[in-house]
Amino acid sequence: MQEQATSSIAASSLPSSSERSSSSAFQLEVKEGMESDDEIRRVPEIGGEAAGGSASGRDIVAAARPDRVQTSRDGPRKRGRSPADKENKRLKRLLRNRVSAQQARERKKAYLTELETRVKDLEKKNSELEERLSTLQNENQMLRHVCQLHTPLLYLHSIYTHTHTHCIPS
Repeated sequence: MQEQATSSIAASSLPSSSERSSSSAFQLEVKEGMESDDEIRRVPEIGGEAAGGSASGRDIVAAARPDRVQTSRDGPRKRGRSPADKENKRLKRLLRNRVSAQQARERKKAYLTELETRVKDLEKKNSELEERLSTLQNENQMLRHVCQLHTPLLYLHSIYTHTHTHCIPS
């Protein structure tokens, strides 16, 4: 008797042929909708909202696969995946990889642009510092030269003032 109740519950949860045809039309619309560039870049998360709709990912998957019986999380699950499920999973993975690769290329491009800007700024600062160094070296050399010219005069001046200030006329 329990087997009979289980089979009647399973039969009532299976979609009718009209439901299957309408959900296959829905599946066709989902596939056609995914062809645009915006839709390709957006990868719907499992359990999250679908792109452009308010139905959950589980609802869309259930509508797209009417031949599978919905079970609760606690209930038994079908072990093997159908080839369509495997292909769908593979295509989603390829799409995520493509989006991820594009994002990585964009990050790399932004990083290289930032590095090029930094190189230009550092080269400019380096040339300014080299120019300042040259100016300061020239100024230093000139001051040393002036100092050398005045040193003998200062020496003579100190001798002259030293001898004359200490000499007291008698």
